[in-house]
Amino acid sequence: MKYSACIEWLFAEVGDFPERVRAAHKAGLDGIEFWLWTNKDIDAMLAAVRETGIAVTGMVAEPMVPLTDPAQHDAFLDGLKRSIDIARKLGAPALIAQAGADLQGRSREEQRAALVACLARGADVLKGSGVVLMAEPLNTRVDHAGYFLPSTVEGLDIIDEVNRPEIRLIYDIYHSAVMGEDVAEVLKGRLDRVAHVHLADAPGRHEPGSGTMDWRRRLQWLTDNGYRGMVGLEYMPTQSTEASLRALRS
Repeated sequence: MKYSACIEWLFAEVGDFPERVRAAHKAGLDGIEFWLWTNKDIDAMLAAVRETGIAVTGMVAEPMVPLTDPAQHDAFLDGLKRSIDIARKLGAPALIAQAGADLQGRSREEQRAALVACLARGADVLKGSGVVLMAEPLNTRVDHAGYFLPSTVEGLDIIDEVNRPEIRLIYDIYHSAVMGEDVAEVLKGRLDRVAHVHLADAPGRHEPGSGTMDWRRRLQWLTDNGYRGMVGLEYMPTQSTEASLRALRS
């Protein structure tokens, strides 16, 4: 299994983001990822990536607006074009799109149709770029109350409805576990729709081994069923990042 460090949380102790890139490489990780690109010095990030040769697995497509609201679609799609440019500059194959809020006063059917329409338009923008856009289910029980898309199954259904190769899913083991999902049940027969995976332990969203989740079994299922991409370590370390990686290496 190959691992990518989410440097928003991992290696924060070493300083700025380019130094976190270097630290991830020094620690033997295969990739790095981060959230927003507009608050980063992208030229400095690029220099660190080129210096180390580490892969950039992805970042968030900005602006982060509710895709459940048709009034926000044009702004998102304009920002998607700029996000694609940054992804290609850094060599990142994927961008993350969060569905946004479950809007009061609007039916789920109406909001889902808006989300599907926005992703379909996004696919047209992405076509030929070599970059995919990943819809992201998030748990609503602990971290993201009011989010529209907490279900992996519904996320996959939306991917299938859009039916474009440019639109994929990011599967977060932590969020899925918090929602009470089992990896084999929710991904069976549709793992090929998953472009990237995230990992943190539960409860707490800390490093693997800090909680009670059966994360090794979940990772093993992914491997056994053909997942060959990286696993993004998106957790809040309770100790130094280097020490927090020990469970993965044991």
